[in-house]
Amino acid sequence: MNIRVAVVGAGSWGTTVAHLCADNAPTMIHSRREDVTDAINSNHENPRYLKGFSLHPELRASTALDDVVRQADVLVMGVPSAGFRDTLLAIRPHLRPWVPVVSLAKGLELGTRKRMTQLVEEELPGHPVGVLTGPNLAKEILAGNAAAAVVAFTDLTIAEQLQHVFSSQLFRVYSSSDVVGCELGGALKNVIALAAGMADGLETGDNTRAAIITRGLAELTRLGVAMGGEPATFAGLAGMGDLLATCMSPQSRNRHVGERLGRGETIDQITADMDQVAEGVKSAPIVVEIAEELGVYMPIAEQVRACVQEGRSANEAYVGLVASPAQREIDPD
Repeated sequence: MNIRVAVVGAGSWGTTVAHLCADNAPTMIHSRREDVTDAINSNHENPRYLKGFSLHPELRASTALDDVVRQADVLVMGVPSAGFRDTLLAIRPHLRPWVPVVSLAKGLELGTRKRMTQLVEEELPGHPVGVLTGPNLAKEILAGNAAAAVVAFTDLTIAEQLQHVFSSQLFRVYSSSDVVGCELGGALKNVIALAAGMADGLETGDNTRAAIITRGLAELTRLGVAMGGEPATFAGLAGMGDLLATCMSPQSRNRHVGERLGRGETIDQITADMDQVAEGVKSAPIVVEIAEELGVYMPIAEQVRACVQEGRSANEAYVGLVASPAQREIDPD
């Protein structure tokens, strides 16, 4: 493929996406850590985040952001939401005009409450911007297991062209024009995954987990549609698919945090010994704030927010959910 891909952010998912791209096009990945870049270039691995997994031998890494970005025909942003805007500002002097930007982040910016594609539009005006999202657990993909994702741009032609950049024989990429819905699905499901993890930590059983996932999907769909997403998107890979994987997998950071909350640990104790971000912890207060402003009923998200922001115990949250009045399961049109 006669294009060059730059991936900024060498965490587990950024590295995995770079690995996939390297099979289709010349790809460079940026990491701030010399030990990570050395390991990728010399040993084709990222032992800090993906120990034991081999990366594509043609993937190259650098700590020099300008070198990685300057020649890119496609820019992939694998940076957590907390550092997303600052990274865009650092990239801006080096990125050529009109280069498409793809966000991998699944969170909202603190303070502004904006999606990552909105930040790209503000800081890199004139660049087409989209999102790659779905039920994508990095280690399973690197292990060679089949998976699927969706790449979304408002200009569907760009999304269809970029399908081929990310696809592999076992990684199937669909296209969408619903950037808002796809992006919100990825951000909102992290809050529900915290609740699912809390239920597992409390050992409440499979019935409870199923109820949380199902009603959680209803919550994120209501809010996502109210914020401009298309209803069908939340029944697809970016919504239900991502929600299922994140709520059930032991590899999910958000589920992991929730499970430890369910076992009685505090949020400060949990986050202190994690070296990667669980976006749902930061997103929960933002999600509830937006829901209240839009008049969207989100009881699960509200209980999660109380746990991560106010110190409410997982058991108290569970009791609160059970005690809340049941409404109609399916809202009328």
